[in-house]
Amino acid sequence: MTNYMVVTAMGVDRPGLVSKLARLASDCDCDIVDSRMALFGNEFTLIMMLSGSWAAITKIESTLPSLSVELELMTVMKRTSKHTPQNYISRIEVDFNGKDQRGTMKRITQFLADRSLDLAAVRSYSEEVSADTQIQHVYLSINIPEKVELEKLEQSIHQLAQDMSLDCSIKRMQGIAAP
Repeated sequence: MTNYMVVTAMGVDRPGLVSKLARLASDCDCDIVDSRMALFGNEFTLIMMLSGSWAAITKIESTLPSLSVELELMTVMKRTSKHTPQNYISRIEVDFNGKDQRGTMKRITQFLADRSLDLAAVRSYSEEVSADTQIQHVYLSINIPEKVELEKLEQSIHQLAQDMSLDCSIKRMQGIAAP
């Protein structure tokens, strides 16, 4: 039986970190099923989903802490199960852009939560366009269940963007063509 574990590692960025963590997974007979890496300031972050036998997952659970100390990384491990995808009829990608303002992510994610919509991906960042102006960018990939009226949802998203003084674009990714 295949076992699964999610590993999150964070620390000061320097060359070779991903290689050492990937080597540990391989040395423990684990497969890297999925992974994401990002830099936030000077901090490196890596999330990996590993799979392997019970013994392989147990081995990495026991050896990762010492490697973490050696590499000066903060790590979190959690056993999990294989992802079971839900039945969605479509996916949309939404881009919000505009003047940076506190609470944007809170309002957008609350809007989606109120409608029980599943986020497949989120990315947000801000950039300085002048000495006193920050522009924010929020990218969302949203899974659309069968019960949702897509056109009404798109209208509501555009209204939310307008209420927040943001520009918004929506792209239908799969399942349903635009009218």
